Amino acid sequence: MSVFSNNIRFLRARRKLSQQNVANELMISRVRYSKYENGISEPPIELLIKISKYFHVSIDLMLSVDLEKHPMDEMLKLPDNRIVLPVAVDTHGNDTIEIIPQKASMGYLEGYSDVEYIESLQRIALPFLNNGKYRAFPADGDSMPPFRNGSYIVGKYVEGINELKEGKTYVFVTLNDGITYKRFKERKENAICVSADNSFYEPYDIPFEEVVEIWQYASGIFPEDFEPGDYESYNFKEMFRELRQDIKDLDKKISGRRRKQL
Repeated sequence: MSVFSNNIRFLRARRKLSQQNVANELMISRVRYSKYENGISEPPIELLIKISKYFHVSIDLMLSVDLEKHPMDEMLKLPDNRIVLPVAVDTHGNDTIEIIPQKASMGYLEGYSDVEYIESLQRIALPFLNNGKYRAFPADGDSMPPFRNGSYIVGKYVEGINELKEGKTYVFVTLNDGITYKRFKERKENAICVSADNSFYEPYDIPFEEVVEIWQYASGIFPEDFEPGDYESYNFKEMFRELRQDIKDLDKKISGRRRKQL
């Protein structure tokens, strides 16, 4: 078998997917896909590009490097695996800030590497943001006050996981969770740990292989004022979280007493 066939088999296994799962995403038959994994045939260039985007691994690495022999975090550091970031410019050739629409934010996962998609987005310019590439993402939910639904988070593009700084906030574009805005806590062996500023939500890990893009918080756009009363819902959830923890502690004490009696 070729390096390519071994790699797509390895990448599929890492994500715990069946051949049918991958074939469905690529819009081909399972039999056709299995021939690629078994080295019986090779995909045409347009399908190779699609497979590269699906697994978020560059074509160069897919065809020339045995990915199974390299830790995933090391692979993500390789310059050759950096997918070119498409950007939009104004009539003077200056970078502009693309705005990802609220109602179609999930479409960004399909179009983040598509030049035509990026060029189709609405754009703004903020003179005080320079020396980097910036993009505006919609805020969603209540996990990161004071950003409420309708707000936008302007992020500066981060080249790789190694550039993350503990305690700073970032927009993470991931394969499973889509666009999420969280605070970076720590780097683990095969994942990064992030948390919400709303303590009602528990910290969680994002595996390296699920990370598509990272944007560090640079500015915010607030179409509506964040009223003092908006914090009441967060306080209520905090009370609920504490009550839930108290119940857990009480349950442990009761269980401990039962074991002693036995």
